[in-house]
Amino acid sequence: MAMLLEKILQSQGFGSRKYCQQLIKNGSIRIQDQICDNPKQNIQPENLNFHVFNQEYQYREQVYIALNKPQGYECSHQATHHQSVFSLLPEILIQRGVQCVGRLDQDTTGLILLTDDGQYLQALTHPRKHVPKVYHVTTVDPISQEQVSKLGQGVELHQEKGSFAATDIELLVENRLSMTIHQGVYHQVKRMLAAVGNRVESLHRHKIGLLELPNLQEGEWIYLSPLQKQQSQNISLQE
Repeated sequence: MAMLLEKILQSQGFGSRKYCQQLIKNGSIRIQDQICDNPKQNIQPENLNFHVFNQEYQYREQVYIALNKPQGYECSHQATHHQSVFSLLPEILIQRGVQCVGRLDQDTTGLILLTDDGQYLQALTHPRKHVPKVYHVTTVDPISQEQVSKLGQGVELHQEKGSFAATDIELLVENRLSMTIHQGVYHQVKRMLAAVGNRVESLHRHKIGLLELPNLQEGEWIYLSPLQKQQSQNISLQE
């Protein structure tokens, strides 16, 4: 369905309607090498590529982002003691109101998803959905076979109901393992390792659902393809 050019720009995070009107009237918008200076021009947004100040953008009804989170960043807009992961994103994404899909502690690195799609966010964070997440854990002390067994059998966590077990536990080296968790309670991996008598030195999230962390430098991000979005929701393409 066609939209007003000013509405398209506003929906893509370029600022208030008034500011977007000004951008257009100033001749800052190009579509197919044509300057578009009428804010009320009706345009089909699907698959639309456009230029703002000579930089190319693609219309996206909703955005789905994977970011490789560095250490020392909080998953909050109001970061208190560290930098915010949102400082790694361009302003237009902040204006769109993107949110983190779940959170990682400031000292945890790896895959974090961000979106402005409330349904997608809900689908991935709802406790009943149990989207699996793979973590690479480095521990303070060597990991014993007994600790691996206990993690697989399930441990109780203080002030949490039920038992918390990991699956697909793989000892990578004597103080490093890969493990999958299916819930998402506060500090879960750290508390599970503490419950079996060890401590986490560093923690890295490698995978959400079927989506592995793409090949990104720390602090880099990408838009997810439709396939990657499906993988993040743990939807397999095999029927």
